[in-house]
Amino acid sequence: MNRSTKDLLLTALAPVMWGTTYVVTTEFLPADRPFLTAMLRALPAGLLLIVLSRRLPRGSWWWRSAVIGTLNIAAFFALLFIATYRLPGGVAAVAAAVGPLATAGATLLILHQKVRLRTWLLGLTGVAGVAMVVLSAEAELDTLGAAAGIGGAVSMAVAVVLTKRWGIPKEAGPAALAGWQLTAGGLLLIPLAFAVEGAVPVLTGTNLLGYLYLGLVNTALGYWLWFRGIGRLSVVPLSFLGLLSPLTAATVGWIALGETFTPLQTAGFAVALAATVAAQLHARPKPPAVAVAPAPKTLVHS
Repeated sequence: MNRSTKDLLLTALAPVMWGTTYVVTTEFLPADRPFLTAMLRALPAGLLLIVLSRRLPRGSWWWRSAVIGTLNIAAFFALLFIATYRLPGGVAAVAAAVGPLATAGATLLILHQKVRLRTWLLGLTGVAGVAMVVLSAEAELDTLGAAAGIGGAVSMAVAVVLTKRWGIPKEAGPAALAGWQLTAGGLLLIPLAFAVEGAVPVLTGTNLLGYLYLGLVNTALGYWLWFRGIGRLSVVPLSFLGLLSPLTAATVGWIALGETFTPLQTAGFAVALAATVAAQLHARPKPPAVAVAPAPKTLVHS
């Protein structure tokens, strides 16, 4: 297995992990607590990664981490869980599937790089495939939930493109960068959670297991792999890996919740997966994929 294939497969594990978020949220966590859930998913994972990496930001990376943490963690997590609580899993997944299209737009506007027509077409194909997999005639559309799902996808897309533009500080690594952003986003979510939702409810053992999984596997490990991939893969093909998240959610529902797959859903699965693979096969190799920022002289070790 060559290095690029290994990087691709490791990065793909992140959206596969994120695809379990819906079933964990609905089956294991307290109902109607999107901001609390977002905060408890982000902050402990961020602090853990900072401890493990033994790095704190320095200089411009304090405000850069705050900006990306606001977009990629605070806003994305909050909007994601609003959509998850308000929408059926299928509708939420389709809203999130606009990620490749949002990333293409952000690449055009922020990086000033041309985006080929085939990328837009593959993005639309991916959305169509996911819709075939997860939508049903009984799916109900909640306007606020749908707006939250699309807003979360756009917020994450802008954060990914900004990360590509600013690069990863030399010797800091993806674990540190993920830790800074998760911590910044988690801290921003604390006052929001208490102001909107009030005190933390009494948590059951099932709730605690759900939060433990979201924090350690879904977030700490998942975001370390994702930021590692941001440093090694091209931005638009990277965004198509996000389609693996709703496909995983559908598969988990089939296996764990006894949901059935119709021929139309099977065809949609193949269409979305084909769009994801096509985006990787036609990616233009760029050495290196991400600029590396100069090493700060006084990184703090803990």
